[in-house]
Amino acid sequence: MQENGAAKPAKAGKAAKSEQTRTLILETALRLFAERGYDRTTMRAIAQEAGVSVGNAYYYFSSKEHLVQGFYDRIAGEHAAAVRPVLADRPELADRIRGVLLIWLDVAEPYHRFAAQFFKNAADPESPLSPFSDESVAAREAAISIHRETLAGSDTKSDPELAPLLPELLWLMQMGLVLFWVYDRSPGAERSRRLVERTAPIAARAIALSRFRVLRPLVRQVHALLVEFMPGPAAGSGPRAAG
Repeated sequence: MQENGAAKPAKAGKAAKSEQTRTLILETALRLFAERGYDRTTMRAIAQEAGVSVGNAYYYFSSKEHLVQGFYDRIAGEHAAAVRPVLADRPELADRIRGVLLIWLDVAEPYHRFAAQFFKNAADPESPLSPFSDESVAAREAAISIHRETLAGSDTKSDPELAPLLPELLWLMQMGLVLFWVYDRSPGAERSRRLVERTAPIAARAIALSRFRVLRPLVRQVHALLVEFMPGPAAGSGPRAAG
């Protein structure tokens, strides 16, 4: 029993050190991406700057693309934590949508200066960096989950039949914001923030109206259009197959 008790702290300490090393490699990679550009940063350079072996770097991240997935996961985790007050205290749907998107801009702001470098690769539908790729499923599902909670906790009623489609449509709205933000050079991404302020009430109004039977076909047509023509995995697979 004493041996088992002693093993647990040792195992916990090893796990903590492993997580510290993983975080160090990721933060070093993000710094080098900002300084040198994504394409000109190698895994060897990342390992050297982080003070670990190349083999150790590949142990935690199998490729540069995997490092960017780590970045996506970090953004998703920070966003999920930061939106807690908004989702806890604001029942009005427009306020919830506005808060969720503005907080995403706050969380992403430190990475704005090199976001375009990622987008050059992420824009390729075959790239694992694409937000629609199989490799991005964890971050994508985390974002859709936030939008699902945004809808579920609001005082706006929507048709139960359409409910499975709406979180993904809000996520696609967020992806449009991300694209605009990548190229937004206004101070503090002020134009992106204005875009959120203008579009959040429109989205909330559209969702409120979607419960009326006459508009259900329109919502379904929009969703079907996005499923068929948005880049990413084949139609009928992944989250876009919902509903």
